[in-house]
Amino acid sequence: MKKNSMRLGVASVRGALLGAGFALSLAALSGCSGTSERVSSSGAAPAAAGPEGFVWNANENRPPLPPIDLSAPGAVAQTLGEATIIDTRTFPVQIQEIRSDRTGMRMKHNLPPHERGKKPVVPGLAEALEGQVLNDTSRVVPDVQFPGMGQTPWTPPDVTLAAGPNHIVSTVNMAVAFHDKQGNLQFQANLDSTGSPGFFETVGASTFTFDPKCFYDHIAQRFVIVALEVYGTTQSFIDIAVSDDSDPHGVWYKYRTNSVIGSTGGQTYWVDYPGFGYDANAYYVTGNLFGLSASGWGGVLFRIYPKAPLLTGSPVTFSDLRDTGAGSVQVAQCVGSNIAPFFVSDENNSQMRVQAIRNPLTAPSLQTALVNVPAFSYPSGDAPNPGGNADVLDGRIMNAHWRDGRLYFGHGVFSSGKAVARWYQVNTNNWPTSGSPTLGQSGTLNLGGSMASFFPAIGANRHGDVGMVVAACNATTMPSVYVAGRRASDPVGTMGAASLVATGPNGANGRWGDYFDITTDPNDDATFWYIGQVQNAAGWQSVIGSFVVTCAANVNGDLTLDVLDFLDFMDAFGTCTNQPAPCGSGGVSGDFNGDTLVDVLDFLDFIDAFGTGC
Repeated sequence: MKKNSMRLGVASVRGALLGAGFALSLAALSGCSGTSERVSSSGAAPAAAGPEGFVWNANENRPPLPPIDLSAPGAVAQTLGEATIIDTRTFPVQIQEIRSDRTGMRMKHNLPPHERGKKPVVPGLAEALEGQVLNDTSRVVPDVQFPGMGQTPWTPPDVTLAAGPNHIVSTVNMAVAFHDKQGNLQFQANLDSTGSPGFFETVGASTFTFDPKCFYDHIAQRFVIVALEVYGTTQSFIDIAVSDDSDPHGVWYKYRTNSVIGSTGGQTYWVDYPGFGYDANAYYVTGNLFGLSASGWGGVLFRIYPKAPLLTGSPVTFSDLRDTGAGSVQVAQCVGSNIAPFFVSDENNSQMRVQAIRNPLTAPSLQTALVNVPAFSYPSGDAPNPGGNADVLDGRIMNAHWRDGRLYFGHGVFSSGKAVARWYQVNTNNWPTSGSPTLGQSGTLNLGGSMASFFPAIGANRHGDVGMVVAACNATTMPSVYVAGRRASDPVGTMGAASLVATGPNGANGRWGDYFDITTDPNDDATFWYIGQVQNAAGWQSVIGSFVVTCAANVNGDLTLDVLDFLDFMDAFGTCTNQPAPCGSGGVSGDFNGDTLVDVLDFLDFIDAFGTGC
């Protein structure tokens, strides 16, 4: 239950940087103007008088942040961050308008120049695509679906979502929304200072947050949101917010943390394209480092936020490491008892770079292993559709999910003249304590004919099912959203046939999407929730939905929902009533809802699931 509805500003370095003008302006938050008054048609905010932190001009001199020194190889830097405690229920407008007639402002055009070299290609390798669709048999049963946020002033949307017990939180460039699981919109706000107020405006965020991501931490039962900021040649921030419980409405602990990274010769870098994940110990953010004080490439930042202080809004000392040899690293969201947090990126066209941080809270050190995978070609060209050609990006890893020793991730490759979504399962074994990670299986989701598939997001549930969501289109098919799945018993490297779950009335051209997202429902750890996008006359439109692979009520695991499941569960329930989990009979658990106690709620939830069917 929410207990604290007041706003409490905690003194911080951020406050010193923003100056007294920011505190005075808080009183006027309810009068903040909309996006149309904050952003010019060129995408840059107009120069105007006002407190620092609210109005930005690309040529404006801003108070420099002290660089975090990571110049020495293997260096670890520690920095203090302090929280501002904000109750979203006090926002005067709970559902803010985020749409604009100025659609399609390219996010990259409003960032400092940022380019890095092409990924290395190992010469002489023949393409080897392992695994295809499993006998054209679908493994998914789509369920709920509803529209998420639509076109903001920014492209691409960079859609992500988090599924809690009763709510779905989603983020796009540059907004956040809370829905209930039936799709009713309950809260919506811009992330930057163009809101009324913006979600991160209350901690000092200015007019340009970007690349937001979110997840639900099933261990601490909290929603977590991250977004980036960069201004001029002296300022870069990572903003992170943690809800005070499993309800996103109410109190959030928000931190605006310095991310100006210093290197040799006075060179500084800013953070782009974040990875975002967690385990029982910490929240982890990665990001590409591009030149801030001058052009250049600085590798990847690895940031560790110890979880315990963030769960109470206490000051946090976060740690930073850098890998100059990596790029576009994704952080795994960890389910189960992990040896270390895991990270992954593509090393070249035949190897993946799997990384871990040993002792993240005490003496963090970065460990790296290269895992051989079937050779592939990097994407070349875009995805044709009736609106033009959608950008499928460069083959970077899109997301990562670790569960019980298996690291799942996916990316785009080029095969048979089109973009194709590829996925991997890497077994982490006892690494990084001993041994090495190894490839368990891999496959491609080829939708057949000329249909391209791209932006894969992948995850696994408690049954060992794997769920995937992808974008798809061809010259005659509008950009669409497909989902697919595999069961643990399916042949290695195969994925069930993809099911179409959403398509738009319009085509798309140029930069589009950047990635999709998928997660599991914490209530049953079986249902998959996804977010993707389609295109309509107003621009991009996010789509949120759910599906199952193995039916929750198929408790005996024989892949058929029938009276035997009913009888087997009744036997387990009768044996275990009022007993703590684990308790079962014949391999069937009596704790159907996973709350660690076998009681009448398990009986009612099973009856509901059995009646729903698959």
